[in-house]
Amino acid sequence: MDNVVEVSGLVKRRGSFVVGPLDLAVPRGFVTGVVGANGAGKTTLLRTLVGLVHADQGTIQLPSPDRVGVAFDQPFVLPDWRVRDAAATYAQFREGWDASLFDRLCRRFGLSADAKVKDLSRGQGSVMMTALALAEGPELLILDEPTSGLDPSARADLIDVLRDYMTGPEASLVFSTHITSDLENFADHLLFIDEGKVVYAGPTDELTTEFAYVRGMLEDVTTENAALVRGLRRGRDTFDGIIRTTDTAAFGPSVQIEAPTIEQVVVHHQRQQPQEV
Repeated sequence: MDNVVEVSGLVKRRGSFVVGPLDLAVPRGFVTGVVGANGAGKTTLLRTLVGLVHADQGTIQLPSPDRVGVAFDQPFVLPDWRVRDAAATYAQFREGWDASLFDRLCRRFGLSADAKVKDLSRGQGSVMMTALALAEGPELLILDEPTSGLDPSARADLIDVLRDYMTGPEASLVFSTHITSDLENFADHLLFIDEGKVVYAGPTDELTTEFAYVRGMLEDVTTENAALVRGLRRGRDTFDGIIRTTDTAAFGPSVQIEAPTIEQVVVHHQRQQPQEV
């Protein structure tokens, strides 16, 4: 399979926090969702990929900068600019700039061309940056938390816009989110990062071949199998958590083992210590 992004031995240090070392391959022509708890390293990874911060080690291969559209959850255009000023500036540096697409997206999300960037809400700023990136006609679109600050209706509308983008012949999309429901029926592949390390990288529908959601009575938890449960949560009489599917034999027949949702995998992985509820 052809890859649109390839990373080898990537390391980025931010104080005491380290992302990597990472070896990644992002398949071309697909939607890849980057998931993980806040502070897991998602944004640092994306910023390193596009060169906003420099990697301490490793190599990164992706399309040339003029073929990559980028949007982060906070605008990185001048705050006193109006929306139309940001568009005019982008148009000067992008040969394939699609002004009509940018205007349509702004109207679709109620974003006035006369609005000042500094007066936009977080959601409006995210929409503006995404619209700027899409209007560049990129081969690769990299978005960091594009649906943050949007209400459920606007989130669904933005996902539809991204689906339209993916109908293009050369389109590839990488986007991070902590709203895992955005990925359930949209992302083809997942990159799950926890504490700067890759926990899972592969097709979304194969996540359940790696992990399982387990729940049962407290009496079913033993010293041996408790160590296998990530994010073990103990209630008054019950427990639940995430396990590797290879560890299912460690639990008795009274324990329920189910296919997990993306959210269950992420939430339970971010718990460092067993939880009491």
